[in-house]
Order: sequence, then C-alpha cells, then structure tokens
Amino acid sequence: MSDTFTQVADVVAAVEDHWAIQPKVGIILGSGLGGLADRIADSVTIDYTALPHLPRSTAIGHAGRLVCGMLAGVPVVAMQGRFHAYEGHSIHQVAFPVRVMHALGASTLVVSNAAGGLNPMYQVGDIMVIDDHLNLMLRNPLVGENDPRLGPRWPDMSAPYDRQLASLAQQVARRNDFICHRGVYVGMLGPTYETRAEYRMVRRIGGDVVGMSTVPEVIVAVQLGMRVLGLSTVTNACSPDQLGETSGEQVIAAAAGASEKLMTIVEGVLAGMSNVE
Repeated sequence: MSDTFTQVADVVAAVEDHWAIQPKVGIILGSGLGGLADRIADSVTIDYTALPHLPRSTAIGHAGRLVCGMLAGVPVVAMQGRFHAYEGHSIHQVAFPVRVMHALGASTLVVSNAAGGLNPMYQVGDIMVIDDHLNLMLRNPLVGENDPRLGPRWPDMSAPYDRQLASLAQQVARRNDFICHRGVYVGMLGPTYETRAEYRMVRRIGGDVVGMSTVPEVIVAVQLGMRVLGLSTVTNACSPDQLGETSGEQVIAAAAGASEKLMTIVEGVLAGMSNVE
C-alpha cells in the first residue's frame, strides 16, 4: 500500500503545529499571482522547506510557502507557488498539496494559473473561468496503486469544475466591469512554450488557453470530492500566424498586471459562497 496517506498526515500535523484553524477553501496561486496572499488576514506563513515530504518550488514567480488565515471572512490555506512536472517532480508530487488541503478540512479548491490565449477573442490581461480541460500532459496523478483512503479508483470527470462557482465568478466580474471569459484549459507538460503547429492543434481540438499546470491538481481534487473553481489569466497571445517570442519574465509581468482582477474574483466568490452551497 502506498505511504501517501501517511505522508499527508505528517504534513497536516506540521501545519497544525503552526495554525490550528480548519480551512474551508484551499487556494493555489499560479505564476505572478502570489499577491493574493498579501490580502489574507491574521496570516501564518510556513515555508515549504519547514514541512515534510514537500519538494522545493523552483518556478519563476513562486515564493514557495503556505499562507494560512482569513480571506473575505473565510478560513483559507493558500499555496504561494505550486509544483510542476517540468521541474522534475513526479505527477503525484505535483498534486500532493491538494490532498493536504483536503485533509486539513478544505472542501473547495480555487486554482489559478497564467496561460497563453488561444481563443482569438481573448486579450492579454483577460481572465478566463475554466469550464473544462484537456489533459495533454500524458500524465495522471491517479496512476498506480490505489489507496481507497485517498479516494475512489475511477472518479468521474464529466464536470470537474463547479458550475455554480464558475457562474458566481462571472457575476463578480460583471459587477466590477471587467471581462471574464469561460472556456477550456489545455494542460501541456512544458517547460518549452508551444510551437506554431502545437498552437494550431490545441485550438482545433477545443482549447481556449494553454498552460503547464492545474490539470493534475484538479484531478486529485475531483477524486477527493472537492468543489473546484479554476481561473486562468491570459498572459500572452498565441496566434500561430502572428507569433512573437515568449519569455517567463513576460508571462510573470502580464500576470501581475492582471492580478487585481483575479483577486477581486476570488474575494467576491469567497464572500458569496454561502449562497451557492
């Protein structure tokens, strides 16, 4: 039997040594989006290096720490920086923190990312609520021996993203007078940005944005029975016929420029969650 269950318990015990409140929501902050952690009140910050079984976060714009506290009156535990398969972590390690959040008490996961815009209607700085995803990482965190204590062997993925939370997110955007799309996220392994041919392919099979994260974490959240809200910040336009060079620094800067909109949505959704439970 896998020791994942024991490892999760070890991390939970370590977190609870610092913060004894049970969170309702787990939040994963993607590239350039870590500023939301600064809005968490009564916060307790724990470096990943102080927790057992967690790898180091090496991606640009990822602080590598857990921030626990209150956001919009809701107890939350937020990852200020995530793990990616392209860093050399196993797909199980990438999704492992979601298991910890759930074991701490979180029943809802809010996951954000920086993504390239495939849909020609999307502009840099726009926010997209994830309605569904395509897993082109060719990896799944549930592959291997199944421990029933961690969830069912064959979780249903017909609706991984909560429709009520998605609608609430768009309502918040409308109230604050900014664009919030709803579409399909395509998860790629990375770390290279896509070729023109790859952009054409993922657009033709239904993708609206493309990135290098999110999918493994959402799969595990669904296995655990969590409600999921996914948010993508469009950080670069991926038109294959007018394609310029993309750098990690440009992506971080674009994500940071749109972070106020993302933070408005997250705080608005948390404030209104009691109406959709």
